[in-house]
Amino acid sequence: MSSAEHAVGHHVHRDDEGARLGMWLFLFTELLLFGGMFLIYSIYHYVHQSEFHLAAKQLNTMFGTLNTFILLTSSLTMALSIAAIQKEKKALSVFLQLVTILFAVFFMVNKYFEWSAKIQHGIYPGSEELLMKSNGEILFFGLYYLMTGLHGLHVIIGVLIIGYMTIGTVKGKINSGNFVRLEAAGLYWHLVDIIWIFLFPLFYLIV
Repeated sequence: MSSAEHAVGHHVHRDDEGARLGMWLFLFTELLLFGGMFLIYSIYHYVHQSEFHLAAKQLNTMFGTLNTFILLTSSLTMALSIAAIQKEKKALSVFLQLVTILFAVFFMVNKYFEWSAKIQHGIYPGSEELLMKSNGEILFFGLYYLMTGLHGLHVIIGVLIIGYMTIGTVKGKINSGNFVRLEAAGLYWHLVDIIWIFLFPLFYLIV
C-alpha cells in the first residue's frame, strides 16, 4: 500500500463547523431553561417586592461576591488555555485547564459553606423556620435553592467536561490542529459564568 493510500485509509472525517453549531444550539436550550426560571423569578419579585428584599438581606453578599470573582477568573483561565493550545503550548494549556477546575472546586466549596450556614439557621425548603415566614420569603428561598442548585450542577458537569478535555490534551488528542472540543468546553464554561452573573444581582443585590 502506498503512503497516499495509507493516509486515505486512515482519514477521519471532521466537521468542526457542525460541531460548533451543535454546541451553540445546545447552549441556546440551556438559555431557554434558565430564561424560563428568570421569568418566573421576575413575576414573583414583582408581586412580592418587599418580601424578596427582606429575604435577600438574609444572604451573605460576601459569599456571592467571592464566587463571582472566582467564576470570572476561571473564565479567563479557560480562554487562555484555548489560546495556549492554539499556539502549541501544550503544558501551559493543561496547567490553565487544571487551574480552571481548581477555581470551580473553590466555587463549590464556597457554595457548600453558604448553604450550610443557611441550613444551620433552619432556612431550607420545607423547614419549620421557613414556613413561618411570609409567602414571598418562602418563594424567594425556594427559587434561591432551585436556581443556585441547578447552576451548581452545571458547575460540576463543567468540571467533568474540562477534566476530560485535560486528559485529551495530555494525550495529544487535543492539539493546535484539533481543539474544537476544548473550544466547546470553553463555551459551556462561559455560559456557566454568564448565568451566575445574572443570579448574583437577582439574589444578593436586590434593591
